[in-house]
Amino acid sequence: MKNLGYFLLAAGFLAGAFATSLDVQNVNWVMFGAAAAAAIIGLIVFKRQVSAHARSDEVLENNRGELRESIDNIVRDLGEITSDSSATGAALRAAIDMKLRTDLRRFADARESMVHLFGLQTYADIMSSFAAGERYVNRVWSASADGYDGEAATYLEKAAEQFADAKAQLHEAVQGSQQAPVAG
Repeated sequence: MKNLGYFLLAAGFLAGAFATSLDVQNVNWVMFGAAAAAAIIGLIVFKRQVSAHARSDEVLENNRGELRESIDNIVRDLGEITSDSSATGAALRAAIDMKLRTDLRRFADARESMVHLFGLQTYADIMSSFAAGERYVNRVWSASADGYDGEAATYLEKAAEQFADAKAQLHEAVQGSQQAPVAG
């Protein structure tokens, strides 16, 4: 069905372009309207298929594991980086790039499932802490590149606090969702 949506969307746009190119002065509005309708139907079909896939049990369960594992890795690795007082300058940037970037990306890629798993408010709370931590990590990287090792150390601690908060909230949400009574 997703491919049908792609096809209708592409065919609708192409047919609409064709309808407007036949005559510069007079557009065949019936042909253009049919093409626009096909494109809109294709977009609706595509969006519904993507949404259904995102809410599937398999995807949600896989992303739940990705979220937990990646935030655990981020907190652990950030703790190691923070405890290594010799990590400054290029060594600090390399440690951030090697240890954190992959898990930051994994968490971000799986984040949309939190809405379906835990609700919008829990998603917002967790992502608020996660986004703040990610901004602090980026600030650490930039400060270390500019030679401000003191500022980098300060924001490294702040990043660790934010990610620890996000981890605690995520684990609490996971526990809450597993203990929720089953309606039936």
